[in-house]
Amino acid sequence: MDLFNDLALGFSVALVPVNLLYGFLGVLLGTMIGVLPGLGPVATISILLPFTFGLQPQAALIMLAGIYYGAQYGGSTTAILVNLPGESSSVITAIDGNQMARKGQAGLALATAALASFLAGTFATLVIALAAPTLAEVALQFGPADYFSLMVFGLVAAVILAHGSVLKAIGMIVAGMLLGTVGIDVNTSVPRFTFGIPQFGDGMDFAVIAMGIFGIGETIVNLERTGATRVYMQKIKSLWPSLQDLRAMLPPAIRGTLLGSALGVLPGGGPVLASFSAYVLEKKLSRHPENFGKGAIEGVAGPEAANNGAAQTSFIPLLTLGLPSNAVMALMIGALMMQGLHPGPQLMRDKPELFWGLVASMWTGNLMLVILNLPLVGMWAKMLTMPYRFLYPAILIICCVGVYSINNSALDVLIAALFGFVGYLLYRLQCEPAPLLLGFILGPLIEENLRRALVISHGDPLVLVQRPISLTFLALTAVLVVVLCAPMIRSTRDKVFAEESS
Repeated sequence: MDLFNDLALGFSVALVPVNLLYGFLGVLLGTMIGVLPGLGPVATISILLPFTFGLQPQAALIMLAGIYYGAQYGGSTTAILVNLPGESSSVITAIDGNQMARKGQAGLALATAALASFLAGTFATLVIALAAPTLAEVALQFGPADYFSLMVFGLVAAVILAHGSVLKAIGMIVAGMLLGTVGIDVNTSVPRFTFGIPQFGDGMDFAVIAMGIFGIGETIVNLERTGATRVYMQKIKSLWPSLQDLRAMLPPAIRGTLLGSALGVLPGGGPVLASFSAYVLEKKLSRHPENFGKGAIEGVAGPEAANNGAAQTSFIPLLTLGLPSNAVMALMIGALMMQGLHPGPQLMRDKPELFWGLVASMWTGNLMLVILNLPLVGMWAKMLTMPYRFLYPAILIICCVGVYSINNSALDVLIAALFGFVGYLLYRLQCEPAPLLLGFILGPLIEENLRRALVISHGDPLVLVQRPISLTFLALTAVLVVVLCAPMIRSTRDKVFAEESS
């Protein structure tokens, strides 16, 4: 009964006209940036962070969340029609989706992606509604030592699941943690890494760094990608699948929904990992794996359900534990902090209208996305013909205005420009910048909870292993470290044995 009352509260918030409007703007923007390659949800949310400062917290979070899961829908449209994924999570959809389009089944592929995404979004939102309150009740029992161990576990898991070089991911996390320590230490009043600049006394502003690296940095990167996109699209005949098609797409959509919803909760997981995992699973379970890559409907339904399920369940650790599972969730924490709110179990207890309003908005947002994506397919494809040189000046102006509006400081604009150059360098060096944001958010929290735990225990570090919850997370962290180091140890051992045998 409590669940129904909570959901009634949520819909009373989500269906307020102004919140519906911001939810619609969020999913519309999400679809647009999903369609446009190179301008992902991280960059867009980074750019819009300062503009949410004047909004009510419910409207701000509903809009930003809509951008995130809306981008998963938009990315599949261009992946299917022109073999150009707008989102990295839609790369796998392009394999079979575009082949279906080439066979004259573009409408079926688009309908499959939309219906699978809607199914996954509806189920994942239900998972949030059922699981989050229980997890929040458990999280209220956490002490400082438990939070410290949980966040260390989250950072290590993010390294394990990060794309590319593990060493580079570790370097990005450490760099983010160092940036998070800039400012005057609240315990000792000693300035750290301020370099004598008074404005750094309060620390580096999260929105400035995010807009610099992802807003300005991504713009510079995209300017290097010259050449217009050529769109070849046949007339879409029918958008509604037959009964036989529904039978073929439903089982992989259900499996993708379950798999994606589970992977979305993991730190460092998310839509990309979920979509690739779902594709591999469907290919292994299929009676005709040779059809994959040639237009198999299972290759569209499974990954599309998985990436949308993961996008929405990634809100669970954010809302219940205050732990960001990916870069977008780190930006969400930044948005909450700008509103004077602290994510975690207290948020659900103290601001139930915010939590349940966000949950209810996911149902309304997914319904809006189905309506937006199918009838307007032609318009989304036309957007690909827009030259990027018309888009980037507007992005840079919005970034500069947004950064300046945070503190009315010209220094913030210069810092954002500097981090834009840093973001470009990271791209050139093939360093993923997302772990840097996680380190920036979690670093100060790790330090704060470690200090608090040591103060409570009078300086005894054994407090970290004396509490069962903390000990469990430290044990899991140790297991992850072993998993991380095992391939390197094995390769070194094989190399030594090879040298001895020779």
